[in-house]
Amino acid sequence: MEKDIQKNVGPHSQENTKQNVQKDAIGLINSIKKFLLELFDFRDDTDHEATLDAIKADIPFKGATAWILIFAVFVASVGLNANSTAVVIGAMLISPLMGPILGLGMSFALNDIETFKKSLVNLGTMIGLSLFASFLFFYFFPLSQDNSELLGRVSPDIRDVLIAFFGGLALMVARTKKGTIASVIFGVAIATALMPPLCTAGYGLAKGNFPYFLGAMYLFTINTIFIALATFLVLKFLRFPMHKYANAAKRKRSSTIATLVGIAVMIPAIFTFVNVFNENQMNTQINYFIKNEIKNNKSLQLIDWDKDIEKKEIYVNFFNEITEATENDLKNELSNSRDYPNLVGFNLSIKGSDTKSFELITTAYKEKRAELQESKNIIAGLQKQITELQQTISSLNNRIEQDALNKNQKVVAFSRIAKESKIRYVNIEKIGFANVLSSKDFIKIDTIPVATIKWNAKLHDSIISPKEKELRTWLQREMELDTLFIKREK
Repeated sequence: MEKDIQKNVGPHSQENTKQNVQKDAIGLINSIKKFLLELFDFRDDTDHEATLDAIKADIPFKGATAWILIFAVFVASVGLNANSTAVVIGAMLISPLMGPILGLGMSFALNDIETFKKSLVNLGTMIGLSLFASFLFFYFFPLSQDNSELLGRVSPDIRDVLIAFFGGLALMVARTKKGTIASVIFGVAIATALMPPLCTAGYGLAKGNFPYFLGAMYLFTINTIFIALATFLVLKFLRFPMHKYANAAKRKRSSTIATLVGIAVMIPAIFTFVNVFNENQMNTQINYFIKNEIKNNKSLQLIDWDKDIEKKEIYVNFFNEITEATENDLKNELSNSRDYPNLVGFNLSIKGSDTKSFELITTAYKEKRAELQESKNIIAGLQKQITELQQTISSLNNRIEQDALNKNQKVVAFSRIAKESKIRYVNIEKIGFANVLSSKDFIKIDTIPVATIKWNAKLHDSIISPKEKELRTWLQREMELDTLFIKREK
């Protein structure tokens, strides 16, 4: 009996339990869905009128805004010149460039041709003034060398595109919120960095470095396009009301123009994203190839390497000799490996060492080092001999002078006289002294002290004559002589 009851009740109870579990699961899913909608839905927190007024208020470029832009340009230029990240960040915060860019995105989204014209004119004026001001700064205060702050703005990659796009989204969400979040606006101004690329472009113009100019302007264009695109998408998502025209034909014409301009902007934006993304993929895979296939290979001794994305060339320079088999293996890895799909069509240019082997270089280095040490030993020995000879000569001079003093107490050490003569009269090239035997009647013989002087040949006689008189007086006094004749040697 009990078994019959269990058979009748069991399946019904299981079915009820299953239905209850399904209801609970559905309820949980609905609760999560409701939570997520409340968490991420910001449409109810949007102030349409205040947002449009705030964007339009930042578009005009005159008066205080013009001076703020000029000052921001100089602050950014000083920061780039001094390689100071803090100063560059300060220039980003005070720069008013963001206003017209948001105006462009808004005019596309709302079909507002007048706002588009104002934004475009003001943005063009800002760009021109920024380039001119930075050109003047770097023309008169050029960088001593290209630094990291400058080089970081001349070669944009996929990260710059993503920063500009997501930064623009964050900015517009903050702009549309009731009670604008100022910290978000400041953060986006720092992240997107509109002012430093323009100053870098001005530096390129001042130095005549057009690759720097084009690279910096390319980065600025990326930031501008994707911030405007983010503005367009946010305003469309929030369903901001389209601009109304009294004339239906004018409205249609304006809508057509806005659509065409929007498409014209979207095409280069998409092309830029795809191009930068592909280039970034190539750079990543090239770095991976160098690390995985070359640096991790202990038999290869890499000196340096380089790349040319446009020519699809990778240049590697090795210290050791590269055999034909090794070269073919590296080229096959590059062209056939599934790890480098973006490097299809790239050519690997390999340059090995001109020597036959690393051992030969090591042996030659050791031999030259031994020869150098031997030469140093020989030089040290010769220097020792020179010192000993100098001491011997000095000793002989002292002995000669001492002998002369012993014979005649009035004789003064000639070496001292010679040295002092050179100090007093730097143009003397040679000095000599002797007692000359002389006879006028060929019977009586006199001893005449004679000093022989050789002067610098470039001196004129009018300069030498008074110097000789001074020299004779000084020599007579030093040598205690009553008379002294000066003989000039040619």
